[in-house]
Amino acid sequence: KIGKESMADKKYSKKHEWVELDGDIATIGITKHATEQLGDIVFTEVPDAGKAFEAGGEAAVVESVKAASDVYSPISGEVTENNQAIVSDPSLVNQDPEGNGWFFKVKVTHEDQINELMTKDEYDKFLTESA
Repeated sequence: KIGKESMADKKYSKKHEWVELDGDIATIGITKHATEQLGDIVFTEVPDAGKAFEAGGEAAVVESVKAASDVYSPISGEVTENNQAIVSDPSLVNQDPEGNGWFFKVKVTHEDQINELMTKDEYDKFLTESA
């Protein structure tokens, strides 16, 4: 697929979500590190379109053979789309966590919140320090 890996840099949260901004729409999912910690994902729950979140709000659920975990929205916004593919086949999250395994998209209400998130390098450093 061409174009999906746009110029947008992913940003990362300390709760292991990633955000990719395309105009005023942000795609949100969980990081590869998160999926490695969780193990085989067996269930996901995604938010309905129209639902609004504040930054840090509980937005989705991911369950693995080991644990259930909330997925938080790293930024404020209103859900425009959810990924039904990961509801039908939760293993997609393990296979492609930072691509086709995304959870939901929001229309961003506070674009400056993106700047408070970490770059890939900062996130990798955070993982090393918190290990």
